[in-house]
Amino acid sequence: MRRSRTVRLTAILALGASAAVTLATAASAKVIVRETTHEEDTFVLNNFCDVQGLTVEDAFVGDFRLRAVPHGRGRLAYFLEHGKVTQVFTNPATDKSVTAVSRFIEKDLRVTDNGDGTLTILVLSTGNGVVYGADGKAIARNPGQVRFEILVDHNGTPADPSDDEFLADLGEVKGSTGRTDDFCAAVVPALT
Repeated sequence: MRRSRTVRLTAILALGASAAVTLATAASAKVIVRETTHEEDTFVLNNFCDVQGLTVEDAFVGDFRLRAVPHGRGRLAYFLEHGKVTQVFTNPATDKSVTAVSRFIEKDLRVTDNGDGTLTILVLSTGNGVVYGADGKAIARNPGQVRFEILVDHNGTPADPSDDEFLADLGEVKGSTGRTDDFCAAVVPALT
């Protein structure tokens, strides 16, 4: 009788300890970065699409939601971003314009601490980009997803992304899975 009570008490304590560990893990998985931004700007692009002498004005509006949560043993930050970007490209010489609208999600699939002060991050970028002519009809599309890697200096704090510094784009790991129209081939004739 005493033994079954001890076993039961041990089981209850073990369940309690397990629950405490689970709650502590859940609490430590809190969001460490959460930002919502709105950006607007206008740029002048010379020799647009490598066309000598073609100057285009790019009026840019972007809305972004970004968050990061720690994952894994090292509690490294994994980012997730949702965005919508609208760009109006105008040729001031002809007053012709096109509008490009992109909606995307970018998320870190894998963050690797390289042990040398850097992180290699595998990023999935997926979404839909459409370019509309002056009449409102689509003239180019780019739906699908790509995967690429970047290299980041973590400045001695691999679990704290606030002081990270971008070092290099390591290139595509997986090319576009969707239709990929040539942006310049569609846009240059519409602007000239």
